[in-house]
Amino acid sequence: MADVSPAPSAKAFVPKLLINGELVGASDGATFPLFNPATREKIADVPEATTQDVETAVAAAKAAFPAWSALDPTARGACLKRLGALIRKHNDELAYLESISMGRPVSEYFEGWVAAGEFDHYAEAWSSIQGQATLNTPGFVGLTLRQPYGVAGVIIPWNVPVLFLAKKAAPALIAGNTVVLKSSEKAPLASAKIAELAVEAGFPPGVFNIITGHGQTSGAAMSSHMDIGVLTFTGSGRTGRLIQEAAAKSNLKKVILELGGKSPAIVFDDANLEKTVAQTVKGIQWNSGQVCMANSRIYVQEAIASTFVEVFNKEFASVKAGNPLDKDVHHGPLVDDVQYRSVLSYIEEGKKSGTVAIGGQGTLESTGGYFVEPTVFLDTPEDARIMKEEIFGPVVHINTFKTEAEAIAKANDTVYGLYASVYTRDIERAMRVAKALDSGHVSINASSPTTGRDLPFGGYKVSGQGREGYLHSLDNFLETKTVLIRVDAE
Repeated sequence: MADVSPAPSAKAFVPKLLINGELVGASDGATFPLFNPATREKIADVPEATTQDVETAVAAAKAAFPAWSALDPTARGACLKRLGALIRKHNDELAYLESISMGRPVSEYFEGWVAAGEFDHYAEAWSSIQGQATLNTPGFVGLTLRQPYGVAGVIIPWNVPVLFLAKKAAPALIAGNTVVLKSSEKAPLASAKIAELAVEAGFPPGVFNIITGHGQTSGAAMSSHMDIGVLTFTGSGRTGRLIQEAAAKSNLKKVILELGGKSPAIVFDDANLEKTVAQTVKGIQWNSGQVCMANSRIYVQEAIASTFVEVFNKEFASVKAGNPLDKDVHHGPLVDDVQYRSVLSYIEEGKKSGTVAIGGQGTLESTGGYFVEPTVFLDTPEDARIMKEEIFGPVVHINTFKTEAEAIAKANDTVYGLYASVYTRDIERAMRVAKALDSGHVSINASSPTTGRDLPFGGYKVSGQGREGYLHSLDNFLETKTVLIRVDAE
């Protein structure tokens, strides 16, 4: 494995918490070590936010809320615009920080540009915050007001942290809420860099707070906090359940959850084979399979199955793994030892029930990093554990089907329902299948990570609740108040 390249900036990055406009360490001085998953070398000591730090951040956000929510929305938007511009300016550094902290290949890094676009979009979106009026109650004029909750809690995952930071924080802020955001302990560096940029962008103290730490401490404190009115989380189903439970037991705060997936792709015998293979390989290989909507189950109609598998295996096996800082590498390591061991344990269990067509090994001993070979299983029983649970690695199962009904039944036989794909040239069949799939998102002749920015994204069943997207995220952070005005004639 090649040596890690130097950071784009000359000095080593030292992460801090952003609380009440100040970049600080944890209140008790505690830190935790962070290691580069490609080399296992220590790269940073990260502040471990305490429950007291959460209390301080929420108190600052609560105090800042009245002035921020009363501010002209164009002034709120100006802060978002400046932050978006700074994210673009520092895109290369953000790519570097995500590469060394969670293995994201810099060659494929686009999240900084998308995050900047999110802040730009929501900076201009304030005019869509509208209520309604009605004369349907005789003697009264009725109207509704859309108002911010107050303090919004945001907990983001480690796989694409900058993207989720922007998608959640930007609509919360432009709606007039103040924000306390917790990044994942697995990939905190890019979020900590944005904390620095938020100060430079001129957000008033207390409006945008960013902390780092483990979920069982700071995340739990946020979930149960009585002064957080709304909380949005993307991550595992297990953690989502804990957050929902804590919210219910505290102040019954509104919770938006985007959780895991076991996303199917259905390939009919009339599909464009070349394009389908390219897209489904990308759907499971992107970010080394560490994506909630990765197409980890592919169902191929029997007539083309052997050809599909042959072409798929050849393309999947050809991905270049290596130092994610190298420009020609597009397959990085898994995020850490815990994830590496978890994925390998699934693979070993899968070998007992299915057939490994390619891959099936970890390469820690030979590479020094948490790399897992692109792995394809064939003929795995539908009731096998590896077919039911989210693996979150570069592991895909290819099974076959005969009829449309059989494909739908197999695709829906899961507790998840986040993303699904249908490949066919028959538009009537495509729409029938899309309608029948238990999934919050269905792409026809496309696969993950393809989505529509202005379309709702979210899951059925254990994949979560609520929707996000340009035309939908603002609603997550706005209460609706009804006002009824008596207008009787004198």
